[in-house]
Amino acid sequence: MAIVNSSTFGIYFPDLMQRLKKIGIVERITVDPKIPAKELAAKLKGFKFVIASVTPNFTSEFFQYNKDVKLIARHGIGYNNVDIKAATENGVMVTRVLGIHERDSVAELAIALILICLRQIIPANKAVEENKWQDRKNFVGDELSKLTVGIIGYGNIGSRVAEIVKEGFGSKVIAYDPYIADKVIEKTGVTPVSFEELLKTSDVISLNASLNEGNYHFINKRAFNLMKNGVVIVNTARGELINQNDFIEALESKKVSAAGLDVLDEEPINPNNPLLKYPNVYILPHIGGYGKYSLRKMDEKMVEDIEKLMKGEIPEQIVNPEIIEKIITQFKGRK
Repeated sequence: MAIVNSSTFGIYFPDLMQRLKKIGIVERITVDPKIPAKELAAKLKGFKFVIASVTPNFTSEFFQYNKDVKLIARHGIGYNNVDIKAATENGVMVTRVLGIHERDSVAELAIALILICLRQIIPANKAVEENKWQDRKNFVGDELSKLTVGIIGYGNIGSRVAEIVKEGFGSKVIAYDPYIADKVIEKTGVTPVSFEELLKTSDVISLNASLNEGNYHFINKRAFNLMKNGVVIVNTARGELINQNDFIEALESKKVSAAGLDVLDEEPINPNNPLLKYPNVYILPHIGGYGKYSLRKMDEKMVEDIEKLMKGEIPEQIVNPEIIEKIITQFKGRK
């Protein structure tokens, strides 16, 4: 078994690592996030099970050169770094974490980032550290309760962000999600709106959408032009939702007053990334799911996937279910 690019699996909950070791040899492997597919295929030669982080990419070329891997268990909800079609064609099962496990952890971080942006918490703290208590007059912020919050992506996490903001702060909440019926959103007390209306009327925009071909870089110049002046942007979903060049223009023009980013188009961030020069852009190293409860459940899910396969049983949250019969047949009867 190979644990690839996961900095947390088995670290905080060693009992789960011991469960894996009862099945077979476990090796922790760290590779460049942009490692060439052929090189990655060679690195993972001989491994049947892979517990994979958000990087590297398992492309069609990877599956062309590696015929040993039978399971890629994504240590997270998203699976954009795995070519599912190629995995299926090459007889590789792909699983992921149950969305509910990360729900509170990611949603709570989104709320924290919103508050950091609105209340200037970090610069205020820095002023105290620099013995500039008298500068407190410079840190007047906005009350979240008085603002309109727009949620883009009203699934597992977006709906929880909305719930916390609406019920906890009393904010007006609107939402856009082309994959969820308006009636479903309305039942939660949130107003469904079009993409354009959300951009035009939101004081705070929280990105919680999964990444697909239709929304790559959809927060672009056109979108920013529709937004209110001084809007706050928080992204705990996927960095690729935002066009960085257009985002920088919006920061320069003050269209965006502050932003909280737990995800970026390129991770880890390049030290020369221009976003790092903006004091009103608060960047975190993709820690949305790093709550103790969340991490425990994520790690357990990875272990359970492998344990079930070894017993010829079907894991939960299989991304490519059409592969089930082929994979289960290979493991049934093994001891």
